[in-house]
Amino acid sequence: MTTHEHGHGPVHLPAGEVRRARLLLTAIVVPLLLATIVGLALLWPKGDSLAGSIPMTAPGVSFEEARILAVPGTEGAEVTAELLTGEGAGLEVAVGVPPDVLAEPIPVGARIVVLFQPGGLESGAAFTFIDYQRQIPLIWLAVAYVALVAVVARWRGLAAVVGLAVSLGVIGLFVLPALMSGTNPLLVAIVGSSAMMFVSLYLAHGVSIRTTTALLGTFVGLAVTAVLAIVSASGAHLLGTGSEEGYQVMTTFPEMSMRALLVCGFVIAGLGALNDVTITQASAVWELHASDPTVPRRRVFLRAMRIGRDHIASTVYTLAFAYVGTALPMLMIASVYDRSPVQLITSATIAEELVRTLVSSIGLVLAIPVTTAIAAVLVRTSRRDERQHVVVAAGPATAAVPVAQGPTPAVGPDPAPVPDQTPAPDPTPAVDPDGPPRRDRRSLRSGTMEE
Repeated sequence: MTTHEHGHGPVHLPAGEVRRARLLLTAIVVPLLLATIVGLALLWPKGDSLAGSIPMTAPGVSFEEARILAVPGTEGAEVTAELLTGEGAGLEVAVGVPPDVLAEPIPVGARIVVLFQPGGLESGAAFTFIDYQRQIPLIWLAVAYVALVAVVARWRGLAAVVGLAVSLGVIGLFVLPALMSGTNPLLVAIVGSSAMMFVSLYLAHGVSIRTTTALLGTFVGLAVTAVLAIVSASGAHLLGTGSEEGYQVMTTFPEMSMRALLVCGFVIAGLGALNDVTITQASAVWELHASDPTVPRRRVFLRAMRIGRDHIASTVYTLAFAYVGTALPMLMIASVYDRSPVQLITSATIAEELVRTLVSSIGLVLAIPVTTAIAAVLVRTSRRDERQHVVVAAGPATAAVPVAQGPTPAVGPDPAPVPDQTPAPDPTPAVDPDGPPRRDRRSLRSGTMEE
């Protein structure tokens, strides 16, 4: 059983049940949407943004682009490059390169960013290597990603990419400026995450019953994560300055609560994985119910939780591996020092990431049964004679489809009696190669796997 099949096919439900589920979901989701819009309006940063307000260079000093022509390796002028921008565009200049860059091969023809300092013209050290120019490789990588998504996932995949772009826009236009303006980081995280959930879920999966069910489960997981983040950050006495970036933020924005900013990061960190597990569970419940609306809610819940347990097992290591992969350099440096494993794990730098991973994982694990329960409560068990028509409910459009009925026997005169030609019973019981009848198989399963 795979854990990431979201089942985006149409869900066939009785028309009355579709109306009932939509009314209930709309009554819950519309207030959440209105609250999100009001929160964005109230917390939206006013006035000029602080983004880009601090200059990176002193007067007369500038960043320029250049192309590497040769790598002579002379100390202080390890690279010869052609300037591509600035007043000296077209000139060949010597560029000093730091040791960490020299540790790897320097490709001739690569575009680089250099720092021009007029005071170094006399000594011949006016240009210093800053970084490689990566615009073209990143553009090609992004184009390849979007093309692959379009080929494999088609329009739904492209809609998900658009949702991702809009969510990143929420981060850049709302979350970061609001934090810089001194707005409460926790409120910013909750409102921003809510806006990103609405956009990403509905764009990626369409406006449907299952998507709205997943949205409710995501909101519950988000609330649990926020509460756990606040309690854990306070209980573990995390200051939010365990990393170099945190210390820089504290010196740049001295009035900001670094612990609140840390909690903001905890809430946003698990948002993507949270959406993944909730949409899977919502799809599982509605698909199971649509296949047989006569199955009781409890059994639908138990069946869907078998899928959910697979997801829980995967989330145990998913976020942990993601952190270890990005923090390998820091972990290497931290493990070099002579201290016990307990001291290493409880140090500020590692403890912050450890709490972040545990809080996000707990939110994910709790969101799975909560989403499954919400979807199971919304379904309505029906009798088989009620299934005269069903409604295709996979998006905003619906269509009534008659349920196929078995052939009706023709009414006519009684047939002539046929002589009994049944052979004598065989004392050896026959073995059915196809196994027990359908009713017996279902009974066997209900007593084992389904319970």
